[in-house]
Amino acid sequence: MAVCEVPEGNEIHRWAERHGAAFAGKVVRVDGPQGRFVDSDVLDGRKLLKVMAVGKHLGYDFGKDRILHVHLGLQGDFKEGSGPLPAVKGALRLRMCNDAAVKRPIVPGESKKHSWYSDDDGTGHIAPAQVVWVELRGPMDCTVYTQAKWDALLERLGPDPLNGDGPERFVEKVRKSKKAIAALLMDQTVAAGVGNIYRAELLFRARLSPFVEGKDVPEAVLKAVWKDAIPLMKAGMVDRRIVTTLPKDRPINPKGKVLKEEAHYVYRRHGQECFVCGTKVMKQEMAARNLYWCPNCQKAKQRL
Repeated sequence: MAVCEVPEGNEIHRWAERHGAAFAGKVVRVDGPQGRFVDSDVLDGRKLLKVMAVGKHLGYDFGKDRILHVHLGLQGDFKEGSGPLPAVKGALRLRMCNDAAVKRPIVPGESKKHSWYSDDDGTGHIAPAQVVWVELRGPMDCTVYTQAKWDALLERLGPDPLNGDGPERFVEKVRKSKKAIAALLMDQTVAAGVGNIYRAELLFRARLSPFVEGKDVPEAVLKAVWKDAIPLMKAGMVDRRIVTTLPKDRPINPKGKVLKEEAHYVYRRHGQECFVCGTKVMKQEMAARNLYWCPNCQKAKQRL
């Protein structure tokens, strides 16, 4: 059984792009068919202006003081479809659809329920422009924000690698802290969108011990971590799959399709040999999630 993780910034920005392509600039019908979303009348029948993503948060902008905020949390996910609306099933929190499209004569369509990210290879996805409806189940939050509340959220969050933010605020926050760098990377006020998978993999790729205090990490190393995060997270937007290993370090299939067991250097590889040095990968809890690292490649003394 897969261990759930909160979707990281790559997936949130991916949803924003898809839903923006499907619904932005169009009149959208919004409902909570099981009574689990009580503010549908505030949004239903209005034009969706744009879809925003910052860190692990989505914002659907329907105009002044009408921003639908979605945080997927551990269990939240979307199902998409290109045909007529399906029958209401399961714990459906919210449904959103293209008003004009659902009024057309009923034609065959398809739907896609997304797999957990590491089992999803991007195949079979409906083209964003063809999406007619989406269903949301299991989010941690799905409420309407005022502009002031949305702005307060943005003020609280740290810089986001996928929003074009530079490393300056990230470096400043880390260098002022005595907390371990692995704990800081899980703090959304330090780096918005970075989660448990990217935390482990970015630290390994930097050969940086997860236990080094933020104040002791050289500025150049922090800037390199931030620079590394941008293309890795952008690549993860393509199909939700997070791949962090270099081809030369994949022992089974270095020249072909990335196998699931070779996608990560250390994440969920505890007890297995490090791809680089052969040392056993370790695991312990830090910042309410399991941390993975190689005690040899990521020795406590920073390599400069």
